[in-house]
Amino acid sequence: MRGLLIALSIYSRIPVPQIKWRDKDMKYSLCFFPFVGVIIAAALAGWQELSSYLGFGNIFRTLVITVIPIIITGGFHVDGYMDTMDAFHSYRSKEEKLKILSDPHIGAFSVIMTIAYFSLFAAAVSEITTTEYMLLAGAGFVISRVISAFMVIYLKPAKGDGMLKYFSDTAGKVAVSTVLILILAAVNIVGVIMVSWFILPETAAALLFAFYYKYKCYKEFGGVTGDTAGFYVTVTELLICIAVVIYKYI
Repeated sequence: MRGLLIALSIYSRIPVPQIKWRDKDMKYSLCFFPFVGVIIAAALAGWQELSSYLGFGNIFRTLVITVIPIIITGGFHVDGYMDTMDAFHSYRSKEEKLKILSDPHIGAFSVIMTIAYFSLFAAAVSEITTTEYMLLAGAGFVISRVISAFMVIYLKPAKGDGMLKYFSDTAGKVAVSTVLILILAAVNIVGVIMVSWFILPETAAALLFAFYYKYKCYKEFGGVTGDTAGFYVTVTELLICIAVVIYKYI
């Protein structure tokens, strides 16, 4: 339970009792990271149902869907995405790029790419107008977090300190990996039975992007950081939403 409370307090804005972080509690906290995605997926599907029932217009429905993940997470991963965009587009040395990741200020590319991101996200979810397809899109919020948690444990940190390094060092790798595999399997099995087989290509796409993410981060930074983990989560969510729209029309 302490691991769950820690995960919710870090990765979401959901009010939970505040507890002192201890290494033995951090050991299993990554197991609960995907549960934040489950909450987001449930909120998206619930809003879709409510919008259909009350007859809300598509613009209102779409914009609320766009901000629901930010409301729940507090923009935790979007912050990492923005920092990573600044670093990627700086075209400087690895050391300087790592400094940019740690810089609390934002640059022009951060703003430009964030506008582009949310424009694409809003465009995609505007086409997702049924609960079935919204659940498929919502599954991406769970899948991205399962794979991201794996990479936190097993990929090389770019820095010798920071939150990602701390989580990687304190995680019970065998137990956490087992739980994450079970969660990913459960999402796919339940998805195929209750929603659509398309959840399998979604998972495959998220895994393929993970390989590109590893290659890109190792090349640009020499490893991964907490900011790049946020980049992976947000971009994977967007890619899965776009994939769902394509699936809808083929």
